[in-house]
Formats: sequence, structure tokens, C-alpha cells
Amino acid sequence: MTDADLSAEDAKLVTLARATRARTGAAEGAAVRDLDGRTYAAASVALESLSLTALEVCVAMAIASGSRGLEAAVVLRTGDEAPDLAAVREFAGPGVVVHVGDPRGTLGTPLHT
Repeated sequence: MTDADLSAEDAKLVTLARATRARTGAAEGAAVRDLDGRTYAAASVALESLSLTALEVCVAMAIASGSRGLEAAVVLRTGDEAPDLAAVREFAGPGVVVHVGDPRGTLGTPLHT
């Protein structure tokens, strides 16, 4: 899937996730859009005392900002393993589109919660 196949709003999430991951040098970058159209971007956290995926950080940021749910998400990471969608599913319920791609932003088939 390319940026041309995405809505402008989802392409923005890819750009945010890619930039966040590149800026921090983290294993993952993610971005989400909430029901009000606000976006949140984050990188994974890997400390001895705290380990969060980039998607988990985005969900936490949305909740802390008073969001009521999510419309879409993007996760950029290395490897073929599917990301854990538990936090998105618990917070936003079923039907949230999650685009997963490599660090360059090349996306595969979207997942859904």
C-alpha cells in the first residue's frame, strides 16, 4: 500500500509515525487519530523499569488528553510480527483501522480491532 492509497488523514499519520521513529531512533513509531480529529505520535519506550510499544504510548496520550476513542492508527516497525492491539481494542473498541508498515512507511494490509 502506498500513501496514494490512503486518505489524506491516514497519510498524515504515516508521516508523523515515520518522523517520530526517525527522530528518536526507537524500535517503533506510531500515530493515532482520535474521534475529534486530534493526532498523537509517539515512539516505543524501552527502559529497564518501563517498556511500552509506540502504540501503547499513543493510546495513553489520547486518554490523558480526554479523548473518547480512536478512528485510525499507524505503527511503523521492523519485523513481520503483528503489533499488539490490546490497548487500542480496550480503549476504542472494535473497527479501528490499524495500518502497519516498515520504518520507511511502506504499509501492508491494514488490521482492524
